[in-house]
Amino acid sequence: MSRPRRLTALACVLILAACQPSTPAATGAAGVPAAASATPEIPGGGVQADNLARHLSVLASDDFEGRAPTTEGERKTVAYISEQFAAAGLEPGGDAGGWTQAVTLERSVIDGPVTAALHVGGTTRALANGDEIAVETLRPGTGVDLSGVPLVFAGYGITAPELDWDDYAGLDVAGKVVVVLINDPDFESDAPGKFGGRALTWYGRWTYKYEEAARRGAAGVLIVHETAPASYPWATVRNGRAGPQYDIVRDNAEAHHLPMRGWMTREVAEQLFADAGLDFDAEKRRAQTQGFEGGALGDATLDIAFKVSRDRVTSHNVVGVLPGASRPDETVVLSGHWDSFGIGQPDDSGDAIINGAVDNATAIASMIELARVFAAGPRPARTLQFIALTAEENGLLGATYYAANPLRPLETTAAVLNMEMWSPDGETRDISSWGKGRVSLERDLATAAAVDGRTSSPDPNLEAGLFYRADHFAFAQAGVPAITIGPGMDQLDGGVEGGTAARADYFSKRYHQPGDEFDDTWDMAGPTADTRTVYRLAEMLANGDGWPAWDADSEFSARRVTSDAARATPAK
Repeated sequence: MSRPRRLTALACVLILAACQPSTPAATGAAGVPAAASATPEIPGGGVQADNLARHLSVLASDDFEGRAPTTEGERKTVAYISEQFAAAGLEPGGDAGGWTQAVTLERSVIDGPVTAALHVGGTTRALANGDEIAVETLRPGTGVDLSGVPLVFAGYGITAPELDWDDYAGLDVAGKVVVVLINDPDFESDAPGKFGGRALTWYGRWTYKYEEAARRGAAGVLIVHETAPASYPWATVRNGRAGPQYDIVRDNAEAHHLPMRGWMTREVAEQLFADAGLDFDAEKRRAQTQGFEGGALGDATLDIAFKVSRDRVTSHNVVGVLPGASRPDETVVLSGHWDSFGIGQPDDSGDAIINGAVDNATAIASMIELARVFAAGPRPARTLQFIALTAEENGLLGATYYAANPLRPLETTAAVLNMEMWSPDGETRDISSWGKGRVSLERDLATAAAVDGRTSSPDPNLEAGLFYRADHFAFAQAGVPAITIGPGMDQLDGGVEGGTAARADYFSKRYHQPGDEFDDTWDMAGPTADTRTVYRLAEMLANGDGWPAWDADSEFSARRVTSDAARATPAK
């Protein structure tokens, strides 16, 4: 369907809706009205595709140098978002009455070459950083210098007592480099097992694997990369470690971080296992069974050395607020991350700027436009807080910092609606939330989508573990009901097949790569429809009198109990 026909169809729907008799609004899971109170004759309260495209063209331009934290690209990005929040009609919501919240980060940069070699079975093989391995360190110090360190295989690197699963059983990995598989044991199994099937669990995330090995005193971890279970290609791994690495300031950084961590390609792993007298695929199958026992990779040892320059830097979250009309102490957060990867390795065309148009200039453009629409009125009952977060690509650091240092109380924050990666490939019949959050907001999203005749579809790629890979997760860990909202898959032109193909093409060719650029071929009907749905949901939550909640079987349900008690206790 062409765009003019879409607009005509929408107009017809709105005219018909205006002629329907009014009925009392139903109430959703969190006390949210089942129909938005915003006037439906103004699509999305006035969300404008041209405004979204204008913001995208600025934020994803080469002039912003890929929006890496602590660069000139950050300065331009923060200034632009602040200016646009002010122009939209928000009030400053940051530190000391300003537009920003300072986020202090530890920055580490590999200084000079990485030298690495595997010794196994009497042979030595040099490893090229970026092509065969991709390494980093966040541990305090001036660099990494490991020599003759034994390599051990620990399956998926998981210890889960509640599942009676321990890949480290009988293994002493202190002072050794642990080789582990990406994802968790169920991803390639024939039937769901201890880990619930192909949907990625927290145990499958690389961040968990690093933390577990560090708890056991390992000298390092090398994760075997495979595109399907990782859900992204090697280029994503390489580019993510090519530039500076960041972490929040930690009192326990020495214990929290491994001396060395990183990835190896499957090809390197296959050769390593073969040289150690093992078959990689057979060992992987063995690691998928309960009772797996790991062990040394023959006589394999690793030498790896590189220098690191460190300093402490300050990045910024950008924060604006629209005070609520009747319940200003209660908050609904709209968020998204502004950062990308800056300037990385050149692609085949020679382009090295990772512009991050889809990921995640789309969300920031939507946030600015939503600020304008909401500020134009009518003002909702609860306060809307707009947070453009830094350093998501470095481990959700801006969100993690905010959750530890909130500018508005978390116990009276009703919900966090985080936005990610709208699609440039046309409008969809549906919208989606990332992962399976087991939270009432997922049902509220379906209610909001229905206002415009859309549906809310479940995440079609649960094995990617997206619930643990977006900024809402930092708020969820603090107990605040939170979701990340992303595009649907059922295209008006192309159906689910077209949406699936478009998503696969993006992740293979542009995700975290210089090809993630904005141009005038984008079909802005998709981002516009998605922004409209977020408007519906935010408006419903901000005017509702209920409190979104985690489902009883959510790991975050108990953490919200404290907030519930705090709200019920009158202030003294």
